[in-house]
Amino acid sequence: MEVLIITGMSGAGKTQATNALEDMGYYCVDNIPPSIIPSFIELFAFKDKGFNKLAIGTDVRGGQLFSDIVDVLDLLKKRNINYNILFLDATNDRLINRYKENRRRHPLSLTENLSIEQALIRERELLSDIYKRADYIIDTTDFSAAQLKQHINSIFLKSEGTFAVQCVSFGYKYGIPKDADLVFDVRCLPNPFYVDNLKNKTGLEGVVQDYVLASEESVTLLNRIVSLLDFSLPLYIKEGKSQLVIAFGCTGGHHRSVTFAEKTAKHLADKGFNVSKFHRDINKN
Repeated sequence: MEVLIITGMSGAGKTQATNALEDMGYYCVDNIPPSIIPSFIELFAFKDKGFNKLAIGTDVRGGQLFSDIVDVLDLLKKRNINYNILFLDATNDRLINRYKENRRRHPLSLTENLSIEQALIRERELLSDIYKRADYIIDTTDFSAAQLKQHINSIFLKSEGTFAVQCVSFGYKYGIPKDADLVFDVRCLPNPFYVDNLKNKTGLEGVVQDYVLASEESVTLLNRIVSLLDFSLPLYIKEGKSQLVIAFGCTGGHHRSVTFAEKTAKHLADKGFNVSKFHRDINKN
């Protein structure tokens, strides 16, 4: 049986993630106090009526009950119950905006009488230990609901145990993705932005890719990156890592970073890896 524990920051998209998992055949339950998770998993396994994938949502909405989460995770290990942890995150600024848009109160604002900003700071403290244990971390800061569902599908719509790789492009002017495991800076390469007929195109187009990779330095850098990944990815798998986010950054996130993310993703897919792509800033001005 596959067990997935869903947690993370309030407002980061746990509900949308749960809905996506349910569409993929997971039996989903939400807002369970950690102390009853072991018993629920054992009961579910015993009473299984055709479901072999279980997703359990738990977070700070449980108040004091949530304080047991680390001890419960240790207990699951002692009982040889295998599980993975999915952690949804986003920047505080984006989370504050989402709360303002939805006109809802943060769970800790209700129980501890905190402002939204104070509540988010407190929530990060409460989640710090489980964040470190997470197998999958998704930063939803720049995700639409559709993009989050697509990303969830790219990770979990494969067979159990599949190592998931995501190639991300981004613009440094908008910040480095929080969930990146490896970051490659390609701002050292020729920039199509300064070529009139390429400025308004993106690295998804062949003419831009051809320009970026026209120089010997660009080809050498790409070859060295994929060579490094060919060597290191099996080591990540050997160490038990479930997901790797590889980020490529240029100034605006339109040309060079997109080209390198696309080329690297194709190389890894050709090698048989489960690869998804996300061009975070490609539509930003």
